Amino acid sequence: MKIRIGGVPYGVGAPLLEGLESDPSIDFVRIPPTELVRDLRDGTLDAALVSSIEAFRRPDYGTVAGLSIASRGPARSVRAFKKTGPIRSVGLDSGSATTVVLLRILLAAGRLGEVAEDVEFDTISPTTDPDSLPHDLVMLIGDCGLHANSGRPDILDLGACWFDWIGLPFVWALWLIRPEVEPANILAKLHEARRAALEANVDDGTDGAIYYDFGAAELAGLRRFRNAAAALDLADGSIEPRLLGLDL
Repeated sequence: MKIRIGGVPYGVGAPLLEGLESDPSIDFVRIPPTELVRDLRDGTLDAALVSSIEAFRRPDYGTVAGLSIASRGPARSVRAFKKTGPIRSVGLDSGSATTVVLLRILLAAGRLGEVAEDVEFDTISPTTDPDSLPHDLVMLIGDCGLHANSGRPDILDLGACWFDWIGLPFVWALWLIRPEVEPANILAKLHEARRAALEANVDDGTDGAIYYDFGAAELAGLRRFRNAAAALDLADGSIEPRLLGLDL
């Protein structure tokens, strides 16, 4: 029986996915992060590269140690485009649940400027033209976040906002494995994909802003994110990652 694995369709995920699509032992799909979460939850996938917040919404996932999508400072592919003045309306590219939660954390902490008490949130379609939208703040991720053009006076990189505030890496996405699945073979496949990407010099388009390790510093940053999300009732603060393949 084939291993069912899902990855993101963005260039930023490519350094973790090399060779998985062509492996005859793997049934591999590339779909947006929110769809990956859905398919992991319902058992359509055995493992998926998903938004890190998902690790704190279901208690029994296995988290693959050593691999993640992370940044220490600017991420380049996760940006918010802001008009002058108070933020009364926000347009969210909801492809990544982690990014939505991070934006809400930063807004609540006053890290993105003045926010109206009755701020409204709308889901938007991905675009490279945030200026065409009426919202005071437009958040874009992935290839659209990376390549969007805007004349707005404030362009905020959410990775930089987090790092300037917390001083720890931000983990955007993780490999999660369903608890019913034997992880050994999957772990080997995922680490081999990373080695293959390094050998092939796979380019993610971020000029080094994103990196793909997951060690002690990334775990510390992930826990801080969990705690901040739990304080807003956006995650379960009691869940601790169940790390697979490496002791941290």
